[in-house]
Amino acid sequence: MPGAVLGIVRGGKLAALDAFGYRDAVNGVPMTTDTMFWIASMTKPVTAVGALVLHEQGRLVLDTAMGDYLPEFSDREVADQETLRTRPATRQPTVLDLLRHTAGIPEGMLGRTAVHASYAEAVGDGMTDLTGPQFRDRLGTLPLLHDPGTVWHYGFGFDLVGQVIEDLTGLSLGAHLREHVLDPLGMRDTRFGGPGEEFGRYAAAFPSDPESGAPQGLPDLARARFDSGGAGLVGTAGDYLTFVQMLLGRGEVAGRRVLGRKTVDFMLADSLAPGVDISGLTKPGWNCGHGFGLGVAVRRGIGGAATAGSPGEVTWPGAAGTFWWADPHEDLGVVFMTHTPSRIQAGYQQKIKALVEQALV
Repeated sequence: MPGAVLGIVRGGKLAALDAFGYRDAVNGVPMTTDTMFWIASMTKPVTAVGALVLHEQGRLVLDTAMGDYLPEFSDREVADQETLRTRPATRQPTVLDLLRHTAGIPEGMLGRTAVHASYAEAVGDGMTDLTGPQFRDRLGTLPLLHDPGTVWHYGFGFDLVGQVIEDLTGLSLGAHLREHVLDPLGMRDTRFGGPGEEFGRYAAAFPSDPESGAPQGLPDLARARFDSGGAGLVGTAGDYLTFVQMLLGRGEVAGRRVLGRKTVDFMLADSLAPGVDISGLTKPGWNCGHGFGLGVAVRRGIGGAATAGSPGEVTWPGAAGTFWWADPHEDLGVVFMTHTPSRIQAGYQQKIKALVEQALV
């Protein structure tokens, strides 16, 4: 990897916040702890908290059909995965399904069926220059991959949760999160889009994959025309470490509360019912030994995963190489930020996990 920032909190105290290597290896610029990274899918837990704020206010009822909030998604049907012939869904997807990836709205790049292909053709990997309404309109014409609540499949649920938040509040997702999550927690370096005037603090990836030699890079986030609740945030390790401390503090950090403790408990609990197909979540390279809460994978036991850890530990990584976990049993939170947008990141993440876990006494 070109460089990284590692942050660790334990028992409510900062144990480490260190920079390693280079922010820009090609030009010899050293890494610093205030370096900014694309946190990609680590956006999802933040969006989940933004939705739960509205839930606590009584403005968002989670077990409500998503079509009640986004009319484009009313009367969903399920398609045969190869022929695309449709039938009525056994029930309509809810906001809760969006938050736990059980809605049947997949990311098209993660499968080879005809249904996946239709999603890939409509919106690609989701990093598009479509407006929010255009994104919704395209997805709203497509059938579901499976009956809601029956299968865990990674998808665009959090982008649609962001659209629900915007419609309910009349604000952009970024403005809502700024008011209710980011500013209250002091996460001032976390935002949607590119790093703007802080571009000099933005970490560069290697220009080529160290393993394959293929060219690699990071997406141009400035082209986004709506705030992606699934993958749009950039930020620093220190900011995200504060967010992790808030989760460990059951909604509060340093006297600042953004959610009630029971709401955080609900968010971090395994929400997948017995019998739900979780093969997509537990396949190699994903989250073996885990279930799923609201925006986070939830470890089910000591064994079954690829590394040491505790039952109830939560995590969710970002596509560019960033990752984190929070272990309430150990009162431990770890954030690791780097830009390694290739398969090489999985090995580094397991090594960092092992190094931290072996240091616990």
